[in-house]
Amino acid sequence: MRRLLIWTTATALVVATVAGVVGYVLFTRPHGDVLGKADAIVVLGGDQDGRIDYGLQLARQGYADTVVIADSYPADYPVIRRACASSTARIEVVCFVPDPWSTLGEAMFASRMARERGWQHLIVVSWNFHMVRARYIFEKCFDGELTMRPTPRDYDYDIFYWGYVYAYQYAALLKAATLPC
Repeated sequence: MRRLLIWTTATALVVATVAGVVGYVLFTRPHGDVLGKADAIVVLGGDQDGRIDYGLQLARQGYADTVVIADSYPADYPVIRRACASSTARIEVVCFVPDPWSTLGEAMFASRMARERGWQHLIVVSWNFHMVRARYIFEKCFDGELTMRPTPRDYDYDIFYWGYVYAYQYAALLKAATLPC
């Protein structure tokens, strides 16, 4: 019985260590690409972490003249309402509700718009720890060039929240591997 307990504990420690190291590489280390001119900027839904303003800022800096924003926010969230009403003579803002309500739904919508408008290059904005999975899903749905850009911010999470983030991203990545675009 003691031998089984030692073996189980050692195995759990090895699995946790490997999952932590691989998780660090996949979800914590930066995975952003170098910015360049694109046809559109796609801002993925999620945390209220400044990503909408960052996507609009990239457009104002001239990286694209269309910003496509996934509206997965509460109806009374002022940032999304302001952003969706912020088209100008130079920058078009398109807001949409993803269907399905996931990264896959966002990639499907952006890919459909790209086909309709002849877009060949998209900048995709999200969390840093979402970059690997978002790239994987967008590459399944979009044939053109992708530039992945994490929202510039610090992720000052404790170890328990990082454990949740890693577990969620691992599970979502496995799910993404089973779904077609």
